[in-house]
Amino acid sequence: MTVVLDNAAPVAQVDTDSSADGLHLRLSGNWTTATIADVDRILRATSLPSSGRAEIDMTDVMALDTSGAWLVHRTELALAEHGAEVRVSGVNPRFAGLIETVRANDDQCPDPEPPANAFVAMVERVGRTTFLVAQESRDLVTFLGHSVVVLGHSVFRPSRIRMTSLFHHIEQAGLNAVPIVGLISFLIGIVLAFQGAEQLSKFGAQIFTVNIVAQGVLREMGVLLTAIMLAGRSGSAFTAQIGTMKVREEVDAMRTIGLDPMEVLVLPRLWALVICLPLLTFFANIMGLLGGAIMATVALDITFFQFARQMSGAVTMWTFWIGLIKAPVFGFIIGLVGCYEGMRVTGSAESVGRMTTRAVVESIFLVIVLDAMFSILFAVLGI
Repeated sequence: MTVVLDNAAPVAQVDTDSSADGLHLRLSGNWTTATIADVDRILRATSLPSSGRAEIDMTDVMALDTSGAWLVHRTELALAEHGAEVRVSGVNPRFAGLIETVRANDDQCPDPEPPANAFVAMVERVGRTTFLVAQESRDLVTFLGHSVVVLGHSVFRPSRIRMTSLFHHIEQAGLNAVPIVGLISFLIGIVLAFQGAEQLSKFGAQIFTVNIVAQGVLREMGVLLTAIMLAGRSGSAFTAQIGTMKVREEVDAMRTIGLDPMEVLVLPRLWALVICLPLLTFFANIMGLLGGAIMATVALDITFFQFARQMSGAVTMWTFWIGLIKAPVFGFIIGLVGCYEGMRVTGSAESVGRMTTRAVVESIFLVIVLDAMFSILFAVLGI
């Protein structure tokens, strides 16, 4: 706020007159933000005379804004703190309201917060994080229940599944992922065979490298690596797609015209991953074993027939089925988390990126936790 009486008035000035009667400050000119820098330094250097009286004369002030009024008020307070009797005179009626407003709000600035105790701050962060994790877990379980209901209805009423969308997501999440899944699994098979052969050669038991490769690929590495790759590839894509639709308010438009976003957006994606992950796991197992067999042939001089014969004695049908049993569960979890985080996107592009990152991290975390639980379960069952 600025009050101006004469636009041609000079810049801010202050004349000091110190006498036995006290200090007399005569203000003149424009007391605005652009002109008060010099007078600010003068007022800070002004000392109070021995009489202990001071007068601030504003008769010649031609313009005043909030900064100028605050500077006058600060000078008044500074003189009063030194024990002076301060009187402000010659205030134009048009300036009086602004000065009173500054005086009334001078004590509105909050006091600086005391330095926080480090231990209390740490406990507060832990508590806040725990609360947020519990709240998100509750919401995810709620979304899980809703998804299970929708999936159950689709089993008994297949007409609810949008086949065009389903096959599109099967192509995107499954067929297009075949090259990268095959390459990674092939390389993992080579690594397992090489590392196993290097260690077992110390005991003259290189032939058991086949056991390591077969058990590692079929039980764990095939399904786990495939699930992790789909979490980073397809789960993040689901979050970004649904999140972008949320930003564009397309999800709200679906609800407006009577469509259920769970059936239109979530259901085809869940079924696509439940169908694709077992098939990709089977392909990853084949490629992993192929990589191990090639490495065994090169490094250990074991023929393919010897590799196959040793593997037949090292694995059982349960070894093969264990990975495939876990695959649809992992696919469901990846699709669930990807769609859930996409539905949580708010109206900004930054939110899409943040939720996409969360979807990948949460999917991989849950997949590894479930894999550990499956391992314990199979160990208890003796499988």
